Amino acid sequence: MAAGSGGRGAVSFRREKYVPDGGPDGGDGGRGGDVLVIADSTDTTLSGFRERRSFHAEDGRAGGGGKRSGHHGTDLTLHVPVGTIVRDGDVVLADLDRPGAVALAARGGRGGRGNTRFATATRQAPRAGELGDPGEKRHIHLELRLIADIGLVGLPNGGKSTLLSALTGAQPKIAAYPFTTLHPNLGVAELEGGHTLVLADVPGLIEGASHGAGLGLEFLRHLERTRTLVHVVDASAGVDAASAALATVGAELEAYSPELAGRPSVIAFNKIDLPEGAAAAGDLAAEFPGSFRISAQRGDGCGELLLAAAELAGRVIHDAPGPAPPGLHRVYRPRPRRVVTTDVVREDGGFRVVGELVERMVGRIDLENDEAVARLQRKLRAAGVDAALAAAGCREGDTVRIGEAEFSYTDDGLS
Repeated sequence: MAAGSGGRGAVSFRREKYVPDGGPDGGDGGRGGDVLVIADSTDTTLSGFRERRSFHAEDGRAGGGGKRSGHHGTDLTLHVPVGTIVRDGDVVLADLDRPGAVALAARGGRGGRGNTRFATATRQAPRAGELGDPGEKRHIHLELRLIADIGLVGLPNGGKSTLLSALTGAQPKIAAYPFTTLHPNLGVAELEGGHTLVLADVPGLIEGASHGAGLGLEFLRHLERTRTLVHVVDASAGVDAASAALATVGAELEAYSPELAGRPSVIAFNKIDLPEGAAAAGDLAAEFPGSFRISAQRGDGCGELLLAAAELAGRVIHDAPGPAPPGLHRVYRPRPRRVVTTDVVREDGGFRVVGELVERMVGRIDLENDEAVARLQRKLRAAGVDAALAAAGCREGDTVRIGEAEFSYTDDGLS
C-alpha cells in the first residue's frame, strides 16, 4: 500500500494592472492522503483483502497562484475486524483490539512549498518552489485474532460446532467427519439479565499443532484473547481415548503458550446421548471432578456448562481493559528522531550519501531549476555533506548519488 504524495509548490508572481512588479504568490502543494486501518465491528473476516492487495491514497494537488494552496489528498480508510493486528514485517504497528481503533499504516507526503515561502529581504523574487514528498510505501500484514469470552477447544469431531450451535444459535457447518470446521466460528449466547457472551469454535487441534501441524498455529492464535477455555471431549470414544484427547490438547496448548494453557477452563464430556458415551462420561466425571457431562446434540447439560464457563469468564473480565471511550482513537507508530546524517559510502563509479532526511531534502528539489539547485547546494553544505564527501576521499569530477539524483563533485560543492 502507498500513501499519497504531496503536491508541488507553485512558482507564481502577482500580475495585476498598475502593479508591474508584483511579488511572489505561489501557494503550497496539498498534503498526500494517509492510509488508515480502522477496526469495524461489522466486519468479521479479512476475506475482502484476498483479491485486492494494492491500495493507494489520493495524492495532494499542486499549489496555485494568488497564494492558493493545493487540496489535501483524501485519506484511504481500510475496514478490518476487531482483533486485527497490523504488522510491518516483525514490527507490530498496532493491535486493533477495540471497535473504532485506528492505525496509521502509511503517512502521506508533505506538500511542497511555493515560491512565496522563499522570499527574503535580499531575494525578493525567488523562482523556485519545492516538489512534494512522496507518500510512504509499506508491505503490511493483517492478522486476525478473534476476541471471545469463551473458546471451545478439542480434537476434530469432538462436537464443538454442535455445542456452539446449541449454546448460541450459530449455524456452523456440521458433519460426522473430522475437520468439518476449517475457519473459526463465533456465536453470541444470552444470559439472564441481558448479559451476553461471545463464544469461539476453533477448528480441531491435532498432535503437533503448536508446531504448525494441521494449520495449528493459524488456529491456536485465535485462542490468545479468550478469557476461558471449554475442553470439548468425545466421550463415546471410550475412557482411554477421552483421557488421551485431553492430554494431547493440553500438551499442545502448553507448547504454544504456557499462559494460554493456564487460563481458566472447564471440561465437557460430550455425546452422552449415545450409550457408550454415557457410560464413559460417568467414569470420566469421577476422574475429573468439576467436569460436565453433556449432549450437544440434545442440549443435555449445556445450560449448566454455559453458566459455569460464564462464571469463570466473569472472574477475569474485571482485570481486562475497560470499554473503549466514545469516538475514534488513533494508534500511531513512533516516528524516528530527526537527525541529519552525513554518512558517505563508496560504491561502483562514485560515492553515495546515505540518510533519510538528506535524501528527502534532495527529493523536494526541482533539479531542472538552477535557482532551486543553488539553494540545495547551500543546504547540503550547511548540513555537512560537502565536508563528509571530502573526508571520504571524493575528488573533483567524482560522481555523487543522493537518493535517485546524481551529481558531479566540484571544489565549490555538488553540481
